[in-house]
Amino acid sequence: MMHALSAPELLETWERGLGQPPLQRALTLLAAACAETPLDVLEHLSLGQRDARLLMLREWTFGPQLLSLATCLGCQERLELTLSLADLRVVPAAEPGETLSLNVGGYALRFRLPNSQDLAMIAHQLDVATARQFLLGRCLLTAQYDSQQQSANQLPPQIVDAIVEHMARTDPQADIQLSLVCPQCGHQWQVAFDIASFFWSEINAWANRMLREVHILASRYGWSERDILALSPWRRQFYLDVVNT
Repeated sequence: MMHALSAPELLETWERGLGQPPLQRALTLLAAACAETPLDVLEHLSLGQRDARLLMLREWTFGPQLLSLATCLGCQERLELTLSLADLRVVPAAEPGETLSLNVGGYALRFRLPNSQDLAMIAHQLDVATARQFLLGRCLLTAQYDSQQQSANQLPPQIVDAIVEHMARTDPQADIQLSLVCPQCGHQWQVAFDIASFFWSEINAWANRMLREVHILASRYGWSERDILALSPWRRQFYLDVVNT
C-alpha cells in the first residue's frame, strides 16, 4: 500500500535523496511512500509500473496539475506548459506479467520488461547502442530459432526491434512523449516527459522554500521545526505574512 507523504516525511526523503543519482531517488521516494513494500520489490517493478506510482504520489503531494517550461527548437521561444496528470497516465491493455512471449520471424522469444535494476547497470554507459544491447541481454530469457538456442547478440536487428516494440506496447507508461507546437513559429516536436526527474525538481524547490519558512518562523516565534511543519499551509502563510508586515 502507498500513502501520501507528510511534510516531515517529504523533507526526510529529500534529504536522503540529495546525494543519490536520479534513478535511486525515484526508488527512495517510492520506498518512503510504500513503507511495507520491500525495496527489492520496488526495484523489480517495470519502469511503467514505477512511473505510474510516481504520478500518483506526485498528485497526492502537489495536486493534479503541473507547470513546466520548454524551449522551441525552431525559434528558441520559451513556452509555459500546464499539464494534467490525468493526461499523462496511460492504462496498459493488460497488467504486464513477469514473462512476455513473442513469436516473430521464426523466433520463439521469452523476455521480461526492463526495471530499475537494469537501468542502474547501464547508467554509466555512454554508448547508446552498447547500452541497448546490454539491456536486451539482461531482459531476454530464451530465444529459439530452428530449435536452436540464440543469444541476444545473435538476434537480427528486425527481431530486436520487434522485442522493443512489444515492450513499449506492454508497458506504455514507461515512455511518455509530449507533442508540442510553438505558438510563435508553428514548429512541432516531441519531448520525453520523465516524471521521476520532474517530481524531484519540484520536491527540491519545495524543500528549499519550506526550510526558509521554518527558519523565519523559528527565529521569530521560537517554534520547533516539527511544530512549524505541522501547521497547515494556510496558517503557516498567515504567520509569514505577519512577520513580513
